[in-house]
Amino acid sequence: MEPSKGSIGRPKKLGILRQDQFAYDEYRVIDTVIMGNAPLWKALVERDALYAKPHEDLSDADGMRLGELEGIIGEEGGYTAEADAAVLLDGLDLDESLRERKMRELQGGQKVRVLLAQALFGSPPALLLDEPTNYLDLDSVHWLQDYLCEYEGVLIVISHDRHFLNSVCTHTADIDYQTVIMYNGAYDDMVLAKTSIRARIESENAQREKKIAQLNEFIARFSAGTRSAQATSRKKEVERLKTTDLARSNIARPFIRFQIEQHSGKHPLEIKSIVKSYENVPVFKPFSASVARGEKIALMGRNGTGKTTMLKSLLRNAPGFIDGAETQFPVDSGTVTWGHNAAVGYFAQDHTDSITKGTTAIEWLHQFKPQATQEELRGILGQMLFSGEDALKATKALSGGESARLIFCRLMLQQPNILVLDEPTNHLDLESINALNFSLQKYDGTVLLVTHDHDVIDEVATRIWHFEAGHVEDFMGPYEEYMVLVRDRVAKQTETSPRQRRAG
Repeated sequence: MEPSKGSIGRPKKLGILRQDQFAYDEYRVIDTVIMGNAPLWKALVERDALYAKPHEDLSDADGMRLGELEGIIGEEGGYTAEADAAVLLDGLDLDESLRERKMRELQGGQKVRVLLAQALFGSPPALLLDEPTNYLDLDSVHWLQDYLCEYEGVLIVISHDRHFLNSVCTHTADIDYQTVIMYNGAYDDMVLAKTSIRARIESENAQREKKIAQLNEFIARFSAGTRSAQATSRKKEVERLKTTDLARSNIARPFIRFQIEQHSGKHPLEIKSIVKSYENVPVFKPFSASVARGEKIALMGRNGTGKTTMLKSLLRNAPGFIDGAETQFPVDSGTVTWGHNAAVGYFAQDHTDSITKGTTAIEWLHQFKPQATQEELRGILGQMLFSGEDALKATKALSGGESARLIFCRLMLQQPNILVLDEPTNHLDLESINALNFSLQKYDGTVLLVTHDHDVIDEVATRIWHFEAGHVEDFMGPYEEYMVLVRDRVAKQTETSPRQRRAG
């Protein structure tokens, strides 16, 4: 897009996270990544076209041009291009078996990873990344975070991941009050500075308003008497002291509060030797766990390791669970027993399918508590930023973020004592994620949570289920302690390996 006014200087090479997932459908995955370096890709295509000519048809000019192209390819790192692209794809957890396939054969989330690798390829001097952590699991987010911290060029990034922003950014451009203000530091630094500036202006305004009130009182008493000259000077001072108009923020902040109608028993969930496989390929091997009331369990692991499958395996006989598709979800063996008075509220990863089309937001919400008044329903919708006529919005017209907020309305209305949340931060802006994070910390019930948001896991989870290669590790403690354990394991393996090599 061209600006209405002003000028923009850009480097010749620019890494851009492309948004069109179908633009490269006819290309190999590895070639799509290499296209991120436009001069290199252009040279490779032209060179291959010349080499495709019959030998006798090659002219002296073609030979000269081939020499020039080989020089460009060498300068742009073309002779290690496929290996360099493979390193990026490996860091972003795209399976090696997919690299020779056409882009059209990949799923949407896999395509986004390839396009992210394309943006990073060739070490461009500037990167423009719009929501790069979407569709990434936490390991991949951490890999990208480390990569960008080492990156020496200019990065401009849009993200709703607070931990990612705090780890990567040196400056924050806040788009608010119909302007853009640049702050030194990352997201939390910006919030602190912005709040501090706002508080200072509000305090100064309060002092000025108090002083103006005193001056106006003096003017009213003495404007017509012997002290009218003094009253006139006070009028000039009132003009000088006019308070600074504070523009209203255009950032909307939802209010999420999960309450409980009735508490569950002390042990709301017992899992015994549950096993699940697809076409004889095990997703997870026998897993047993006893969940105590009030525990907040984060399910972690790479994409495709079985986190969503585990949730669906548990939900198939959950009391109070309404979304019918998963109630028919079979497991190979094992038992899942929900405890006394358990009431489950579910946020599905593909949550837009959970909302019936052909109705309005308020009508859809009303079915989950028919005795609720219009005032109660509108109050909850208002907390999630469905104000006024938004409550009458057609469900088929809801965006991904609006659908997510409407399901949170349902959960607040139902007041379950167990929340099962599968990627609830997808499609949410940063303010909504912060509100969800705070609400889960305050929630008195039990939580099973899948998310790739580092801060939500770190600040909410009291227990970790880590999925890897068909095994589920049950760690009884918060994320920070779990990571200490993981780092200790890696350190021990690093110490042991040289000894094993020497012994060999």
